[in-house]
Amino acid sequence: MKLFLKSCAAASALALSALAAGAADVTLAISSWAPPTHGMNAIAWPAVIAEIEKATEGRVTAEIKYGLAPPPAQMDLVLDGAADMAWIFHGYTPGRFVATKLIELPGYEGSAEAASVAHWRAHEKYLAAANEHKGLKLVSLMTHGVGVLHTDADVTSLDQIGGLKLRIGGGVAGDVGAALGATGIRVPAPKVYETLASNAADGVMMPMEGKASFKLFEVARNTFTVPGGFYRGSFAMIMNQDTFDGLSEADQAALDAIFGEHMSRVAGQTWDTIDGVGLDKLNATPDNSLRAASAEDAAKWQEMTGPIIDKVLAEVDAMGIDAAAARAFIAEQMAAN
Repeated sequence: MKLFLKSCAAASALALSALAAGAADVTLAISSWAPPTHGMNAIAWPAVIAEIEKATEGRVTAEIKYGLAPPPAQMDLVLDGAADMAWIFHGYTPGRFVATKLIELPGYEGSAEAASVAHWRAHEKYLAAANEHKGLKLVSLMTHGVGVLHTDADVTSLDQIGGLKLRIGGGVAGDVGAALGATGIRVPAPKVYETLASNAADGVMMPMEGKASFKLFEVARNTFTVPGGFYRGSFAMIMNQDTFDGLSEADQAALDAIFGEHMSRVAGQTWDTIDGVGLDKLNATPDNSLRAASAEDAAKWQEMTGPIIDKVLAEVDAMGIDAAAARAFIAEQMAAN
């Protein structure tokens, strides 16, 4: 990760020197909905901006804008041209994204970086035919780290999850919550803290990064994990197609060279980094705990994932995509990274 951050710093230095020679011709507006301190805004987007500036020799830059629209509206915001770029969580718009649920399935082993690269490769090989990002320039696909359960009560087994009110982001996470017998409450990630603090929910399914990013160490002191995680979350970085088409041919080619798998890897690295920050926060907070499922619960969870996986495979098959082949491809690519 130190090498990654050094490369970002080097790219920024090169871009700044280019900008010093003359102001950028184009400044893109990036809409973001997490707090400025979140890793996507503090690490990922600055890295993307530095890469854009370097690739275009300073002719194109970007800046982050906050508060333009709530998380579920980010895609339409970019489609309408009210922002040039944004990042979206596919699960916030149920029914709009189906093929992307394949990467969210439980059971994959590997880092967020590996999952994000596999997500992009699976998109190119299998999922692009679904055309779920129609009208947009797709910059990257990514996933957060494995989803875990954060609660204020000390959950020590799967059986204790049934009946809990859990904030669940959508997508496969919703299927997981239902399988566990929890009542799902849908609120965007920035609203999680107040939802838990007001006791409107008993807990939340999120990656480990939420311990620090959304201050879960204060309102959800206990974390319960299962092997491979309960799920993963699928995201995309997107760009307005007209904005992209309006760039010079040279700059379009330069951006095409870094968009896709490369940007997906950069984004995945960020999620791995902030998961580490979240775990450090948990370990440094005396009244926080981390519990792993027992061998018995791990086996039980493995059995429970079968119907969840079959349901998603059937949904994706109905789109004319060989879902089983795509899922196997994702697992293979993750193992190779």
